[in-house]
Amino acid sequence: MPQGLTTMTEQLYRADAYLREATAKVLGLTERGGIVLDKTPFYASAGGQPGDRGVIRFGGGSCLIATTVYDADKTTIVHVAAEGATLPVVGEPVTIALDWEQRHKHMRMHTALHLLCSLVKFPVTGGQIGAEEGRLDFDIEDASAIDKDTLTAALNALISAGHAVTERWITDAELEANPGLVRTMAVKPPMGSGKVRLVLIGDKGAVDMQPCGGTHVRNTNEIGTVAVTKIEKKGKLNRRVRVAFA
Repeated sequence: MPQGLTTMTEQLYRADAYLREATAKVLGLTERGGIVLDKTPFYASAGGQPGDRGVIRFGGGSCLIATTVYDADKTTIVHVAAEGATLPVVGEPVTIALDWEQRHKHMRMHTALHLLCSLVKFPVTGGQIGAEEGRLDFDIEDASAIDKDTLTAALNALISAGHAVTERWITDAELEANPGLVRTMAVKPPMGSGKVRLVLIGDKGAVDMQPCGGTHVRNTNEIGTVAVTKIEKKGKLNRRVRVAFA
């Protein structure tokens, strides 16, 4: 974290995942040339969702942002400039704009993977979101428990049904009292602030409900058609299910 910097970046995507551009102020620059802002619509890489990229514009020019990450302290959001880019100065007002095409694909795929969770009733051991493909790993011993074509049909049925995707907040204590809400074994939900964000699909979470800090579409029909492209054996108890946009 830049020396003397104590203010956390306001995460604008929490309130509006569709916000593509915002004005902000430069709070600091890291030793490696990362840019820390007072607020940002960019998602920092976490939970299998890649960090956003885009551009920061300022009075002296602009710089491309290759990705967005958390600093070593796990709380400071750092916008990583492309190599050789000219950086703004501390205190300077800037405009920051998302690579919306990539972000929107991440939102669609992330929501699709939540739907996959609702269909595969086994613990999740890992996952990754991409702009064209995503995957989840499940703790499954019997490979016959899931079928590629059956999952594809069921996923697209949920998508085309047009289920609303909403959110609500619960306390850390409420989550600890309801451990069944947590599907992931490898990635723990973001806790520590006293409250946890739940993502709900369908009326009152009838389709799926689980803690998640990522970005999602507002309705499942926004995802578009997908296909389960492969189910791989990655160990005695691990089955990897790959999903791609069709």
